[in-house]
Amino acid sequence: MNDTNIEIRPVAPKMNRKKISRRSNTLLYAMMLPAVILTFIFSYLPIGGLVMAFQEYQPWLGFTKSPWVGLEQFRTILSFPDAIQVIWNTLIIASGKIIAGLIVPFVFALMLNEVRNKAFKGSVQTLVYLPHFLSWVILGGILLDLLSPSGGLVNRFIGVFGIEPIFFLGDGDWFRFTAIVSDVWKEFGFSTIVYLAALAGINPSLYEAAEVDGASRWKQTVHVTIPSLIPMAIVLGTLSLGNVLNGGFDQIFNLYSSLVYSKGDIIDTYVYRMGIESGQLSFGAAFGLFKSVVSTVLIVISYGLAYRYGNYRIF
Repeated sequence: MNDTNIEIRPVAPKMNRKKISRRSNTLLYAMMLPAVILTFIFSYLPIGGLVMAFQEYQPWLGFTKSPWVGLEQFRTILSFPDAIQVIWNTLIIASGKIIAGLIVPFVFALMLNEVRNKAFKGSVQTLVYLPHFLSWVILGGILLDLLSPSGGLVNRFIGVFGIEPIFFLGDGDWFRFTAIVSDVWKEFGFSTIVYLAALAGINPSLYEAAEVDGASRWKQTVHVTIPSLIPMAIVLGTLSLGNVLNGGFDQIFNLYSSLVYSKGDIIDTYVYRMGIESGQLSFGAAFGLFKSVVSTVLIVISYGLAYRYGNYRIF
């Protein structure tokens, strides 16, 4: 056998796997960099302004020369009747949104799951999802026209049944109701998708076993579908506890007026009015910090509950 014809090629060195992994991770870190920079600029740098909550801040003196007052602003919050009322307003409106926002999409997902016509099901799903993409500036204008006591479509409709016109956005109690209902209308389509995704993950053998046992469609819903959705409902419910002090600034700001300040003013809008419009920057900063601390505690508790009862965890 003649070995002189054998061509010997240089063997390429095997690339170090760690080096490849490090290179790919570097690209991923580089892609994250713009988001990290923007988050740092708009979310972390403003934290320094919270020093105003402990000062009698005067813009012409700045942070360094404004007099320190310690916790005086927080004592004012707890002794100020308007501030206490604002906290109650926020709790009532936010709690209503959380409860209705859990029940409505849950029931709607169950009803939509029973629809067998895929084209109709897809059309309905798209229609209820659309309001999620509209801003409260647009929806606020639509609601102002629809709910107007003088010629609004809703008042014209209830007038057919002999009911007097209702000032939905000018009466405090009706304003809370309108805020909760309109928020659910805007967002329940998005939450329904979460439940539909959970429904798609149910093992079909459970329904087959129920059919073999003679269970009707209603009993399958009661004994298979609903128990399968309960863990997801627990997770969404516990996570929403962290938003119990978030009444929704965009919505309330675009809908309310001085007529409903007593029952419609929430923490965010109150901080805006006191801090920006009235120029009490230290009071507004202290109120915002108070809300953030309480919300952080609630978020920690809600994540603990979600992990314990829904086996949900991020890290």
